[in-house]
Amino acid sequence: MMTGLLLIIALALIFDFINGFHDAANSIATIVSTRVLSPNAAVLWAAAFNFLAFLVFDTHVASNIAKGVSPGVVTLGLVAAGLLGATVWDLLTWWWGLPTSSSHALLGGLAGAALIKAGPSALDLPFFAKTALFIFVAPLLGSALGWGLMKLVTIVFGSRPHHGIDRISRRLQLLSAALYSLGHGGNDAQKTMGIIVAALVANDQLTAAAAGETQHVPFWVVLACHAAMGLGTLSGGWRIVKTMGMKITKLEPVGGCCAETAGALTLFGATGLGIPVSTTQTITGAIVGVGSVRKLSAVRWGVAGRVVWAWVFTVPGAAAISAIAMLLLRLAGVPV
Repeated sequence: MMTGLLLIIALALIFDFINGFHDAANSIATIVSTRVLSPNAAVLWAAAFNFLAFLVFDTHVASNIAKGVSPGVVTLGLVAAGLLGATVWDLLTWWWGLPTSSSHALLGGLAGAALIKAGPSALDLPFFAKTALFIFVAPLLGSALGWGLMKLVTIVFGSRPHHGIDRISRRLQLLSAALYSLGHGGNDAQKTMGIIVAALVANDQLTAAAAGETQHVPFWVVLACHAAMGLGTLSGGWRIVKTMGMKITKLEPVGGCCAETAGALTLFGATGLGIPVSTTQTITGAIVGVGSVRKLSAVRWGVAGRVVWAWVFTVPGAAAISAIAMLLLRLAGVPV
């Protein structure tokens, strides 16, 4: 059993690493496309703040992820199937250059495996419903905040010379990118923490929290997950950077700063509430909001539409892959 647990932890950290390079675009696409930092410098900047997020945020999101599936149903085999579903989906969408949600891939993977094992009763349906709601709320909120910040900047600084705004925005974008990377690390790394906690509980290495209590997350799990995500971010994700930072709309430093600030505000709020939102959807919404301030035609709606369809198919896609993985594990005689 201990060997199986170690394999699950390794698989979870591999997923966290893939999450880092898959979602690296979320943290660096705007600052790279506006040429405030070079790609290599931007990746180092984002990775550092991805890791440092453990100093800022409590582990509410990790606690909620761990409770998404009934503890009595969770086995190491189920966790493995869920992770496989999420990992394969992340790799596919990275190859296609689509900025999908690793968060929803993970939730879909767990849900697919749990449904095969025990049916809908195995899921915390209110938690999944709240998460599904934020598939729409996160990008809309990011878009509204991005539009509002960009509009405010346009009103306040519209009469100033363009080069002056550009110079100030370049400096501020370093701060906004750092804040966004903190929010990304704080929300996304906690999802993998929740998976490892579920595996530890299933293997009797950790006591499950009572109803209404916050699940304890060991500090070594917190550090390992943030480190894996930081290392994944360091490896980059240039296919998705191109879609996020260059194809949806043309960004200048002032727009990049507004988009990152809007995304960071959304992530900080969601993480504080313990809601596992999609960092991808948040920043995409913010970029669209910023671009639409100039004129709606500044947004390439065809690219944005393709991204939205990828979001819609993420949960069922990852769930289908994990369900197949669950069935294959059963056929192979692995206890699930």
